Amino acid sequence: MEIIAEIGTSHGGSFDKAKELIDAAADAGATAVKFQWVYADEILHPDTGFVTLPGGAIPLYERFKQLEVTPEFFVDCRDYARKRGTAFICSPFGTRSLKELASLAPDAIKVASPELNHIPMLRALSELRAGQEKKGESPVPVIISSGVSTLRDIETALSILGRNGITLLHCITSYPAPEREYNLRLLETLAAVFGVKTGVSDHSLDPVLVPSLASAMGGTMIEKHITLSKKTDGLDDPVALEPEQFAHMCYCLRQCEAVLRRYGAQEGKAVIIRQLAEQEQYGPELVQAAIGDGVKKLAPSEQANYGRTNRSLHYMHALKKGHVITENDVAVLRTEKVLTPGIRPEALETVIGARLFRDVSSGDGVQWDDLTERATR
Repeated sequence: MEIIAEIGTSHGGSFDKAKELIDAAADAGATAVKFQWVYADEILHPDTGFVTLPGGAIPLYERFKQLEVTPEFFVDCRDYARKRGTAFICSPFGTRSLKELASLAPDAIKVASPELNHIPMLRALSELRAGQEKKGESPVPVIISSGVSTLRDIETALSILGRNGITLLHCITSYPAPEREYNLRLLETLAAVFGVKTGVSDHSLDPVLVPSLASAMGGTMIEKHITLSKKTDGLDDPVALEPEQFAHMCYCLRQCEAVLRRYGAQEGKAVIIRQLAEQEQYGPELVQAAIGDGVKKLAPSEQANYGRTNRSLHYMHALKKGHVITENDVAVLRTEKVLTPGIRPEALETVIGARLFRDVSSGDGVQWDDLTERATR
């Protein structure tokens, strides 16, 4: 079982804090640490809305700007992670961050759930891996999270990236994510349908239930946020595990592995499920709810995020009727707080070169009606 400690942006731009987090992850038993390579303009429009933090409400775009660091920061994190015996993984959020990340030769590249439909970035990643193969190198492993997604979204991503060297993580894009909504039997479904390794990117608060059930269901990878303290101001710190909790999760996962080795996959799964159901803090009803039916669907807690958290096309400027759209006029962005989602990123090449039939405002989601004569009626 690969165990990824998601540091994300909890370092706050401080390499000293990043080292503390890497140390905590390595000491707890993580096999890899993961970072996020943030450029705000690859993720959000400046008018996307506000986020409430302990100091008050601030523009979400500005919060992401505060999380930007130099490429040299990640070089130092990579080198220190490897010094501590953990793999270095990172998530890009666009083609610029992907290119810079690739130059560091990471141990794996992670596609976060909101970027599962970032078609230009996926194509660039596919070209990167194809180039590595052409040179006789092994293509960089890719991990894909599939929160706030449909089977169609996953199939589209895999049709671009292929299946070689891919691990697909089931995820619920909600913070925190309710344990009973996890539908962990889905790991078996996804492995059978797509023929790839599966695992879980877990945003639930409990350190044991979801990871242990994921192991029982054949998962080969667990990703969980880590923080030095839940009381710090990182965006994901409230749903992250503190070091002692993370270490407890790692211990429980190694115990699950021991059970599966001793009893085999099917009997071992039954043993793990029974042991969890017998624990007072869980009980059989919660355990069975978390196992679910294995049918891929949006979890109730993430349904409102579909189309807003993942990517769509947005105008970057106010444009007048009759304008012919250029590649600088639109971007593949998360919608998030207050803007209206646009059409799917697959339409980007069709939109570029089209003529507007009505005025549009900066930040608006691109609509098909903007580009047809019906907009004038």
